[in-house]
Amino acid sequence: MRETSSRLLSLLALMQTRPAWTGAELAERLDVSTRTIRNDIDRLRELGYPVDAVRGPAGYYQLGVGAKLPPLLLDDEEAVAVAVGLRTGAGVTGMEESSARALAKLEQVLPHRLRRQVNAIHTTMSKGPDNTGSNVKDPEVAPELLTTIAAAIRDEHFLRFDYATLDMPILVEPYRLVSWQRYWYLVARDESGDWHTYRVDWITLRMATGRRYKPRPMPDGDYIDFVLRDVASTGWKVHARITVFASADEVLSRIHAAVGIVESIDDHTCVLVTGADSLEIIAVYIGMLGLDFHVTAPPALVKHLEVIGTRYRKAIEPLRPRSNQ
Repeated sequence: MRETSSRLLSLLALMQTRPAWTGAELAERLDVSTRTIRNDIDRLRELGYPVDAVRGPAGYYQLGVGAKLPPLLLDDEEAVAVAVGLRTGAGVTGMEESSARALAKLEQVLPHRLRRQVNAIHTTMSKGPDNTGSNVKDPEVAPELLTTIAAAIRDEHFLRFDYATLDMPILVEPYRLVSWQRYWYLVARDESGDWHTYRVDWITLRMATGRRYKPRPMPDGDYIDFVLRDVASTGWKVHARITVFASADEVLSRIHAAVGIVESIDDHTCVLVTGADSLEIIAVYIGMLGLDFHVTAPPALVKHLEVIGTRYRKAIEPLRPRSNQ
């Protein structure tokens, strides 16, 4: 009886992972006969789970609408993965409390053995600050803002909002939300048909338009690559064009595409177009190249490099003896 109950739970778990399964597919996954699958489907129906069946060569099973499923069906690895995700998610801006509540509910509905494993992770795991690679405070994005934008993308509704770097509201066709480097970005098409990347923490939504648009997706569909390249040239508070005394291929081999755009001048010189939310971060980027470079703008970056250059030079000078006064 215990084996049958376990198999029924496994069957339910499988049927939740995709809309339709053939009897042969279910039988193969559970290592039983198709006759056993038919019997298990009948038992699920007796227990009140609506399971629809389509007969014929292309027949399949699927859970019906309104199926009252068990509160949670997780194997050991899935339970641990969810627990770790929620535990690290507690550091997401604006979601600390909701992540903690979800983790507490997860522990309540799990069997004792899995609950002990999840609780062990919860009580022994600590999470360091997200912003370890930057001196800029992580941007705050309200969960409601993300869900509203996501709903507009799903429903194909125009989105109107104020943007921090623009003087007037803009109307766009939203297509994709992309999360990268602790920031959220919206990829959208403006009224002229051009593609743009918008930082979500710079967006203030206006009243919903309720107007639908006819989707015209990005031709290659690579929204992530578009965000990485667009942000490098337009999506930061500080931008710089840096002459690097090496070939474009050499520079590209040393950086991630998201760091910036490389423009070739000749076989021994190129320009790196890059940016960040602070002068310090740009200085780190170009310092990590390990190549000679020259900077003329922006003036604030030139001044900052002068300051840290002096600081580094002093770091290797012999220490002067202190006065014994």
